[in-house]
Amino acid sequence: MDPVTLTFLVIGGFGVLLLVIALVVGDLLHFGGPDADGPFSLPAIAAFIGGAGFVGAIPAALVAGSWSSGSTVALSTVVGVVGALPLAYGAVRLTSGLIRMRTDPTLTEEGLPGALGTVITPIPAVGFGEVRIRVAGQDLKYSARSHTPLPIGTPIFVSEALSATLVEVVSTAD
Repeated sequence: MDPVTLTFLVIGGFGVLLLVIALVVGDLLHFGGPDADGPFSLPAIAAFIGGAGFVGAIPAALVAGSWSSGSTVALSTVVGVVGALPLAYGAVRLTSGLIRMRTDPTLTEEGLPGALGTVITPIPAVGFGEVRIRVAGQDLKYSARSHTPLPIGTPIFVSEALSATLVEVVSTAD
């Protein structure tokens, strides 16, 4: 293999290694600062280096032996840099989109009152049973108490969240 091609492939491999480091441990160790994003973020730099190496290896492999070493390096560098720019731009857009992606709010006790569910373990007059409640599209199991005894299968309405795992319910059955 031509040494120029090998050099560009090694540069591309270094970019991939840098990207893996950025994705795996970059957030843990805050490489580049916790707020570093945009064209000088670690993923963008890694994409640019990797792209320049791998894209630059293409012309180096195609003209190997037919051009002088200096001309091959110049051509590969120009092609690699031009080919790496869209890759770096894509990395900036992708990481920016992921960082600013909207997510659903975290489920808290305040979101439980008003939820509907079903008794899955009988609720005695004094004591606790269990209910299955559908909240934010998920079935969740909570300990429950009620002022009246409720048998298994009774449809319920959560009137109050007493803690993160305990709700007060009322029957919605006729």
